[in-house]
Amino acid sequence: MRMRKTATATLLALALSLPGTSFADAVADLHALFDAEWQRQLREQPELASHLGDRRYEDRWTDLSLQAIADRHAADRAALSRLAAIDRAHLPPDEQLNYDLFQRQYREAIEAHAFRRFLIPLNQRGGIQTQDEILDVLRFDDERAYENWLARLQALPRLIEQTELLMRQGMREKRLNPKIVMQRVGPQLEKQLVENPQDSPFYKPFLRFPDAIPPDRRAAYAARARELIAEAIVPAYRRFHRFFIEEYLPACPDQVGVWAQPDGRALYAFLARQYTTTTLTPAQIHDIGLREVRRIRAEMEQLIREIGFQGDFKAFVEQLRSDPRHYYRTGEELLQAYRALAKRIDPELPRLFKTIPRLPYGVRPVPDAIAADTTTAYYLPGAADGTRPGWYYVNLYRPETRPKYEMEALSLHEAVPGHHFQIARAQELGDLPEFRRNGPGFTAFVEGWALYAESLGEELGLYQDPYSKFGALTYEMWRAVRLVVDTGIHDRQWTRQQAIDFFMTHAAKSELDIVNEVDRYIAWPGQALAYKIGQLKIRELRTRAEQSLGERFDLREFHDVVLGSGAVPLDILERTVEAWIAQRQPARP
Repeated sequence: MRMRKTATATLLALALSLPGTSFADAVADLHALFDAEWQRQLREQPELASHLGDRRYEDRWTDLSLQAIADRHAADRAALSRLAAIDRAHLPPDEQLNYDLFQRQYREAIEAHAFRRFLIPLNQRGGIQTQDEILDVLRFDDERAYENWLARLQALPRLIEQTELLMRQGMREKRLNPKIVMQRVGPQLEKQLVENPQDSPFYKPFLRFPDAIPPDRRAAYAARARELIAEAIVPAYRRFHRFFIEEYLPACPDQVGVWAQPDGRALYAFLARQYTTTTLTPAQIHDIGLREVRRIRAEMEQLIREIGFQGDFKAFVEQLRSDPRHYYRTGEELLQAYRALAKRIDPELPRLFKTIPRLPYGVRPVPDAIAADTTTAYYLPGAADGTRPGWYYVNLYRPETRPKYEMEALSLHEAVPGHHFQIARAQELGDLPEFRRNGPGFTAFVEGWALYAESLGEELGLYQDPYSKFGALTYEMWRAVRLVVDTGIHDRQWTRQQAIDFFMTHAAKSELDIVNEVDRYIAWPGQALAYKIGQLKIRELRTRAEQSLGERFDLREFHDVVLGSGAVPLDILERTVEAWIAQRQPARP
């Protein structure tokens, strides 16, 4: 409260001292723009609103027509024009940062539009074939929720049609994902082609109703859902499946790198800048990756010697991959082990963090429909209003390929103190505008923090046996390899097999994981660069603070500073930490 009063007094003093357009007016105009744009984003992206727990738009989908996409692009440009009309010099430092981050996000969105990636609306990791997954974030606790879902079901054939029209335009412009990854989509689509409407994943809410809904309404809702699924949704998916198999898939290229697409090299250079929030070129990132691979490999070799294994690195990795001691027999055993691990980590967090987010999280299995084609785990943020927890999804498909020694590093990354901790913490930063608390943020920070969180394992009482330590190094190596492989595929024209071979040589992950990972990089160019680049910067800043402050360094305060502004570009993070270091240093006599 005292800080708020001080800030208010400062605002008033500055407002009185500024000529012309007042300080207070500039701040008011800025936040009016932020609020208007945030509401537009929610209105135009109903699925985003649903993920955030905002139920106002639960009866519709995002409009994927070319006209709607053009209108959103024009609105982005108009928002930048409104921003330019606000005098940045009339803003206090915190608001200047808000101004800069808003400007940066919108400029990047406008630049990205020119590459027309919206013409590739799906890949093996998601799209219209997995549209039912939004059920994971919806609450069915009253009649309105069921009526909204029925409205969405009624509108789904139109969304499927819009998706096809985008893909047809992509075919005309030669903007398509490579055939090798799109082949995975066909079986995913087939899971929507049910004979019995009650077997459809879209029917799930009608299998169990809350007590508040009377029996006659339950029967009516369920009957309407069966009718929509049988007469509209499944036929729409059948038409789309036919188009996909007979027309789209044959048109997809064999080349796996984005370099082969129209404007591909310019696109990849842009994606490298966007995802890393740096000016590093693909060539520079490739070299950083090679250096990190060499460094981590040396640490792994040293640990193998300490274990006492008689053999080389390849033999050790093969032994890990084949020894049943390192794996659970069933998916249920694996799931329970992940849940037990989460309970071990949670109580240790106050040792390293002053501020613990209030939002809880849980552990769930990856849906069966996508488990075979997706990676080891992922995180789904909770609702900003606290009505839905965060969810840590773990892949139980073929548990004999999911090693025990990787579980600690993975959980630190996806749950706490990684993604769940950082995102929930950002959602609770009430003084920040919505686009900073609940927007997509900057990937290099979000993923860089999660990878840095893996390195906190020993300080949290984990990595107590050499195999878990090797698992942590395996995960760090995984992210270093990403720098090499992603740039190799998309900048250096590597083949898919070259990427798999490099991965297999340097990372102790299963072949299933490695193939899925490489296919992910093929379909999502540039995103994999963010992890290691972000982690290296956070680790560099921690080392700098430790060396500058000596005994004055407080790790809990450092973490508060890093997380206290939400997800920001790495250059902004560096300025923030440097200011904290300067503030903590003793005054010179």
